[in-house]
Formats: sequence, C-alpha cells, structure tokens
Amino acid sequence: MKAVRYDEPRSFAVTEVAEPHAGDGQVRLRVVLAGVCGTDGHLHEGEFDPIYPLIPGHEIVGVVDEVGAGVTELAPGRRVVLDNMQSCGVCTSCRRARPAFCRSLVAQGINAPGGFAQFVVAPAGKCHPVDDLEPEVAVLAEPIACVVHGLDVLDLPPGSDVLVFGAGPTGLLLAQLLRYVGASRVTVAAPTEFKLRLAATHGADETVRIDRADPTAANARLRELAPEGFDVVVDATGSVGVLDQCVPLTRDGGTVFVYGMAEESARMTVSPYEIFRRELVIKGSFSQAYSFDRAIAALRAGRVRTEGIITHRFGLDDYSSALDALADSGCVKAVIAP
Repeated sequence: MKAVRYDEPRSFAVTEVAEPHAGDGQVRLRVVLAGVCGTDGHLHEGEFDPIYPLIPGHEIVGVVDEVGAGVTELAPGRRVVLDNMQSCGVCTSCRRARPAFCRSLVAQGINAPGGFAQFVVAPAGKCHPVDDLEPEVAVLAEPIACVVHGLDVLDLPPGSDVLVFGAGPTGLLLAQLLRYVGASRVTVAAPTEFKLRLAATHGADETVRIDRADPTAANARLRELAPEGFDVVVDATGSVGVLDQCVPLTRDGGTVFVYGMAEESARMTVSPYEIFRRELVIKGSFSQAYSFDRAIAALRAGRVRTEGIITHRFGLDDYSSALDALADSGCVKAVIAP
C-alpha cells in the first residue's frame, strides 16, 4: 500500500509499504480521510516523541474492510472514527485516571502506524461507528475529543468571561463548546479576518483582529471589552508571543489556559510574584481522555458546527503541500484523502 513514511525528522517519502492485516481483536480500516494537525508539524521536526519508522496521521475516518478473530461488534462496510490512544490501564498514571500519561502508551500516528496511508489496523474497541456522519464532519471527532478533555481540565465556572487567542481549528472548536459549558461571553482574537468571520458565524460573541506587527490596537480593544481582565484567557496558538499577552489580560483570580502546542524549546516569562499576588491559575491540557464518545455526541447534536473548517484537501502524494498548509493563513483545516 501507499503511505507517508518518516525515517527521521524532516525526512519522509510517499512510498510503498507492506499492507497490514487485522489480528485478533483488530480491524483493518480503509482510510477515507485523515486530518492534518499542528502535531504533525511538530512530528515533522522530530518533536512530540515520535518512534521511527513512522507513518503519521492520528485524526482518522475509515471504512472497516477486514475484521480479525473475535471481533463481533464491527463488520466490513461500517464507517468509523478511530480513537488513536491505547493505554495499559495498570500503570500509576492509568490508575490515577491519566491515560494520556500511560507508561506504555500507544498513540497511532505518533509512535505507531497512523492514517496517512491507504490502510491502518487498530483495536476494534477503539473504533466508533459514524455511518450517520459525513466523513468531513466525522474527521473532526479527534480534535473535538481533545477540546472536550480540555474543558474537563479547565472546569469553567458558570458565567465566566472567556478570551480565546487563535481562530484555527482548535480555537474555533473551543469557542463553540465554551458556550455550552457556562461561558457568559466568548471573545476570539486572531490576525486573519476570514477566520474571525467564521468564528462569529459559529457563535463567538466578540471578535478582535490582531495586527501581528503592532498588536497595540487589539490590546486596547480587549482592555475595553474587559477593563478588569477576562476570567479565563485561552492560548490556542502555541505562540510564545501570544502567551506573553495572556497573563496581563487575565482578571485577578483568573485562569490562563495553555491549550496550543508550542515548540518543545519555547519558553515564556511569567512573574512568580504576579501569580502569587493576583492568585492566578495556569493550566495546561494534553491530548484527550475519556472524551471520544462525548465528542461524537456533540457532533451528532449539532453543538459543534463544522461548515467552513475544512478548507484544504490533499492526496498522499501532496503531503508536503499539506504540511505547508499548516503555516498558511488561508488554511483553517487540511485533510488527506488517501
């Protein structure tokens, strides 16, 4: 079969690899769509603990085309989304309900074969049927699962005034679901006008355009919206420059929520005295846990609108262009159709 295969950081080829087959308790999926995520950009650089050789791609919609022994709940022809995380269930982290930190974690598309290929094999129990959802909708299940987990971590107090930096896929999904977990107002700040229009269409109460070269006017507008600061400020960009703006815009007693994935070597400067004196909270959110079912339920209920989020589509042979799209301000979300 054809697949994107890395041998080391920044070194990949679209090549023929051995076609996998379903073992006991497994199914083989014919990949229909696989989302391109910022994580894939970090993996390209050798970050995020990849194991080589690697077939990336962790946001996967596929059709079951082969079932292994013992599989009774899925049959060929079913369309499913894949929860790519497999934890051991018995290590210290798993016993404390932290499966994303499992000592033996298998994460398909990161340290095991993923979905930027024609076929992928996975445990049947990790495949969720989505015959009722179009592939372009279902492919957002994994990023929404990450958002749902993030909201679990955030534990938002009802009535909170929330600022979200970033109008990429995660910013747009976060902004939508924040409305349903108690935010009284959601403001989205970002540099790209058409993404801000999309955020407004999808429910953001306020939008503020940031001029990357001179954010002064945007900061003044944000101050005008929340003179005493926002209860919660979310970074969904992974930019240190943006993170540096979060603490000053957070209300006394408020929370800075680090959701975007920065480079491993990136560092932000925070005053310990300010955290102490203003009783600020800094939280982070990593991956997803116990949230896939709820993500699919949110899609089925229409709590998340997906129109306009997927803007670019590529074949496997165009994987290099798909990576370039991650840095293209005209791209919201790209997908690979093997």
